Amino acid sequence: MSAEVQEQPSLTKVDSAVDDTVPASPTESKVKHRRTSSTVSGVFNINDLEKEGVELKIAPETQKLNWKLNTSPTSIDDKEVLKKLLTTPPIKKIDLAFPLGLEVTARNLKGVTIKDAMDAIHKQFKKKADDELENPYLAGFEWDREECYTKFIVHQKATGEAPIGGSKKKKGKSEDA
Repeated sequence: MSAEVQEQPSLTKVDSAVDDTVPASPTESKVKHRRTSSTVSGVFNINDLEKEGVELKIAPETQKLNWKLNTSPTSIDDKEVLKKLLTTPPIKKIDLAFPLGLEVTARNLKGVTIKDAMDAIHKQFKKKADDELENPYLAGFEWDREECYTKFIVHQKATGEAPIGGSKKKKGKSEDA
């Protein structure tokens, strides 16, 4: 019976003083990344874009939403707008700065969408009453490349009407603001 035991693979002795997670030499070390499966090609880190001097373009639809900051982003009539990417080229995260100093961060490893930005803003304002907000409607975002490449400035307005007095229901009309 002892012959059968020796044919099985033998267990090696483990020494608890030896840490096998640290490689024996630098050439054996592996670069450890976090969740490579969740990164999407074509979606950039804003810091990398800043180094390359890439020009960002903000989706113009953000100026026509007439969205109240303390209401859910899903309350918007046009649900397709929420799925659109906030920027071109798509980025993984962006800081959204309000004029009075508040900052929120919108994140999405597949590219920050308009809804992601609105969700980040809504999280800060959902418990505020209407009378607590001086300018409760989103007017859009501004990107000041010189001041801070990695932040968008959030603009607010007092009323939720269309910016140029036009009706939102006219679909064929395009307004350049």
